[in-house]
Amino acid sequence: MRRPAWLGGRGKDADGAVLLTGPEAEELLKAAVEHADGILLEWHLDHVDANPGQSTTATYQARVHWPTGERQELFGMSARASGPAMTDSRADIYVDGSREVAVWRYPDDPDLPGLSRAAYPEQMAAIISDLGLVDGRVSADQINLRMIGYRPRRRAVLCVEVANRRLYVKVLRDGIFQATVARHDLLTRASVPSPRVAGITDDNLLFLTELPGHPLSKALFELGNPCTAESLVGLLDQFPPQVCDLPRRSSWSDSVDHYCRMVAAAMPDQQARLDRMARIISQGLMGVPQGNEPTHGDFHEGQIHVWNGQVCGILDVDTIGPGRRADDLACLVAHLSTVQHMNAVQADRVRQILAAWVPVFDSRVDPVELRLRSAAVAISLATGPYRSQEANWGPETLSIIDAAEALINQVA
Repeated sequence: MRRPAWLGGRGKDADGAVLLTGPEAEELLKAAVEHADGILLEWHLDHVDANPGQSTTATYQARVHWPTGERQELFGMSARASGPAMTDSRADIYVDGSREVAVWRYPDDPDLPGLSRAAYPEQMAAIISDLGLVDGRVSADQINLRMIGYRPRRRAVLCVEVANRRLYVKVLRDGIFQATVARHDLLTRASVPSPRVAGITDDNLLFLTELPGHPLSKALFELGNPCTAESLVGLLDQFPPQVCDLPRRSSWSDSVDHYCRMVAAAMPDQQARLDRMARIISQGLMGVPQGNEPTHGDFHEGQIHVWNGQVCGILDVDTIGPGRRADDLACLVAHLSTVQHMNAVQADRVRQILAAWVPVFDSRVDPVELRLRSAAVAISLATGPYRSQEANWGPETLSIIDAAEALINQVA
């Protein structure tokens, strides 16, 4: 549905970043709210996904007066240099003749068709009952539903507790759903400790079982050794060779120029520094083959579960495929090197863990490669504070860039 709104000219803002992150976004929000018979009272930018020169997606927290009363709402907008994508037709398109912007209200995400059902306890209870995930039918007041994470137009994860059982629900896009289910099934057949598929729906809802243990991200700061470096490597060694038959994903180092552009778009004064790091990483890894080892693809402390000092499970296997073992280990090193919001005791604890683990990783992969790939991952993580609109996103981004540079300086 195309509706007029004042948007200004496209000019140099081909990807819509200036429009969607600036004060002019208010005109779009007002138009969307008024079209739905509401009055926009106040708003602020909540989340930004930017692909410089290509597209921008942003979400906004908005307080709206509806005919039934005031309510907090989440709105999303997407602008693309090439014009609306096919799935944008599921949203309202606001146009002034020079730019088209897709606008939607959560949970009606145009790329996540299942979210509009998964977000409501009444509908979630009906889905659980229809799939037979528990004995008998359940009602909304018998389940506890909460959102774990939402990346607009990409994915959402919810946790639902029902009948003494905890399930996790992934809300996925068209085109990747069946491939994700197949990856889970592959690791289950290989006895890799990962979530099992409990149920699926036609609108891309994937129900997964709960893993035992606790996230490594939590165990890092508890008493005792969370796990050994050897058990982390051992978990990756359990991945079956069939993982290498899956499509290959670009590594972080392959995409380092892209991530540098994203970071520099938010922090232009860091452009030269980022360009230098990207050049060192690319030159240092030149000639290194792609590799054909089974890899997880996003191996970090939030994905790993531990219990009694050992690794007991791995989450988010959507990204498994062929690659280099150094990429997985580098991902973990980069994440641990860039943890935010730690106090002095916690920071010292993480340094001690890295000091114990990295020599083990160095014995399994080339140490120079490990650090250069870790730096590339860290640069990708530097896009996070701005994307999530953290209150101190500038200093946090700088600290991550510093960590990436420190990794490079160990070998450059």
